[in-house]
Amino acid sequence: MSQEQSCILHHFSHYCSLNKEEKELLISLEESPTDIKAGSLLWEMGDPASEFCTLKSGWAFSYRHLENGNRQILEVFLPGDIIGLREFAFSQRLENVRMITDGVVCHFPHKRLLEIFRQSISLTSVVFAIASRHQALLTERLVTLARRSARQKTAHFLYEMYLRLRQTNSDIDGQFRLPLSQEQLADILGLSPVHVSRTFSSLSEEGLVFRDRHNLTIPDLKALAEAGEFDDCYLHDDVRPLFDMSA
Repeated sequence: MSQEQSCILHHFSHYCSLNKEEKELLISLEESPTDIKAGSLLWEMGDPASEFCTLKSGWAFSYRHLENGNRQILEVFLPGDIIGLREFAFSQRLENVRMITDGVVCHFPHKRLLEIFRQSISLTSVVFAIASRHQALLTERLVTLARRSARQKTAHFLYEMYLRLRQTNSDIDGQFRLPLSQEQLADILGLSPVHVSRTFSSLSEEGLVFRDRHNLTIPDLKALAEAGEFDDCYLHDDVRPLFDMSA
């Protein structure tokens, strides 16, 4: 696999500059990419946890079913994200993961991650940065679910998705595709589908967000961030300063 085709290399390079040996090590971790259809289950809670996967393309989400039959979506994964990192220390899957869109998934086993730790301080630092970012995203989601209003929840989530997409696609400028259904948005935000619809209508009337099916237009990004009381500190994940300090 070439460096241009490597999804894990693309993801790790977001965090810090990599030398030739580190790039070759990352590429060697990838197995053959697998095409996955929208709606497909990558794994279920309780399945054996023996590998990670990286999204080369497509969107996915992790979720748990509650005793009352409701579903809570925990994380939304975008192209380049690593899925399953939190389960490195566990023998079983802690959550279900399903594809939102068609995509391409690359798999690599847990045991191969130890090779990274033995051979590269830089790559080890990036793994910790990725794990820390996942934890920060979940913490922010907890605050959103527990303490923010429906308007704040929706504005905050949309602005977060915009920033995450922009990290790997700098061409995004207030317009992007959000391939989530009304029900999926409700399960992310802890709202009913009807409440989600009403909140989008309210945001549209305010001129903050315009939605045409799965296509979003945000005329004033700053205004949307203010509506969601957004603080982007938890999305600052550049570990380059660490290596500058040790140089």
